[in-house]
Amino acid sequence: MSEIKTELKRSLGLIDATSLVAGSMIGSGIFIVTAAMARDIGSAAWLLIIWLVTGLITVAAALSYGELAGMMPKAGGQFVYIQRAYGRLISFLYGWTVFTVIQTGVIAAIAVTFASYSAIFFPVLDNTLFTLGDSFVFPNSKLLAIASIIILTFINTKGVESGKLIQLILTSAKLIALFALIVFGLYVGFHTDVLSNNFNNMWEASRTVLNGDGSITVTKLTGMAVLGAAGATIINSLFSSDAWNNVTFIAGEIKEPKKNIPRSLFLGTLIVTVIYILANLAYLALLPMHGTPDAAGIAGNGIMFASNDRVGAAAAGMIMGNSSVFIMAALIMVSTFGCNSGLILSGGRLFYAMAKDGLFFKQAKILNKNQVPAKALWVQCAWACVLCVSGKFGDLLTYATFASLLFYILTIFGVFILRKREPNAERPYRAFGYPIVPALYIIVTTAICITLLVYDTLNTGLGLGIVGLGIPVYYFMMNKKE
Repeated sequence: MSEIKTELKRSLGLIDATSLVAGSMIGSGIFIVTAAMARDIGSAAWLLIIWLVTGLITVAAALSYGELAGMMPKAGGQFVYIQRAYGRLISFLYGWTVFTVIQTGVIAAIAVTFASYSAIFFPVLDNTLFTLGDSFVFPNSKLLAIASIIILTFINTKGVESGKLIQLILTSAKLIALFALIVFGLYVGFHTDVLSNNFNNMWEASRTVLNGDGSITVTKLTGMAVLGAAGATIINSLFSSDAWNNVTFIAGEIKEPKKNIPRSLFLGTLIVTVIYILANLAYLALLPMHGTPDAAGIAGNGIMFASNDRVGAAAAGMIMGNSSVFIMAALIMVSTFGCNSGLILSGGRLFYAMAKDGLFFKQAKILNKNQVPAKALWVQCAWACVLCVSGKFGDLLTYATFASLLFYILTIFGVFILRKREPNAERPYRAFGYPIVPALYIIVTTAICITLLVYDTLNTGLGLGIVGLGIPVYYFMMNKKE
């Protein structure tokens, strides 16, 4: 009888890890969310500040995580850190939320985005396969979304070498494409007066709402209302910058993890932060900040009312004309496919770590002949596909982003807890700027969460509800084991 393998093989280097950080972060968000943010804040200066703050707190979080990663270079990453600082219940709640909505919900949403952009090349994907009642519509594109998740899961079960090769190729492709969009966008934009016009009265903030009758209502924002609007809309840029922590899930497969995980966290988040800020500067150089939804052309729509919020496609249209529709569709297809490859690769390792600790399905801790937690990957695949079919993942993502921020705060606060509780523990890397940088992250992110609770009480409350549902599940599992 062959021996059941439960220990992972270390075969990923610094470049692979950095590629996973950047590749997991860059999905479809950077091409879309700026439109909603423009409607919420209405100011070019405030828009760039929000993206800058997002980048700074993301890098600050990555620098703080580096200490925990160096101390605990094990598969499961954040799950392991939370358990060591807070115990099994809180770590289970984190794993529960990641499985129910954070990881699988993001995988489902990105797969659907991939399929919707594929429909530009294959219009048959927009056709309806079947309907249930008046509200549930199942288009052909959802079949492609599900198929993409299954294909990427299958590839990742063939070994980490297969997964890392695809991740490296697709991450390189989308970074090159994004750099091209930025360079050509800034070159074309600097030969017009669009950027200077956007920065006239650049601090005048406003909220623009599209009414049901097609009219728009513009409300000027001043004082604390500006900070409130900025604090609420930053969830869009934070979502676009999320998933950087996924590299910690695969710590068991990274060479010299005590050095390479902290380095990859810093390099990956820094690269993406610079790209995101430059991409938004390119948008502002090509498109007016303000616009109207019924305008005849791309420029008339502006950033605010880019068709289907596809700001990236609108910006490309200003550079390349009509052909940009297909070019941007191809770019976003590559970007989303590569993003999901990284998310699928890393997510299975978290559930593998939970299973080894008795907090997930037992079979999820078993490795296949390629030393990959294949059963954990397939369980993740199955639930992500269910979320694709349900059509409810968009709401789940909204709830989960808030819950994800809460766990980031808890994890980084764990740096302080472990410094006090385990002062002599080995720390190959010590958090940069401790205690100031980690403390600033906690303060700023807590302020954002409080703002979200005030301005979006329903969705944030549901996010807390999803986390809370894990408590009875945890005690049920514990009682069953006794």
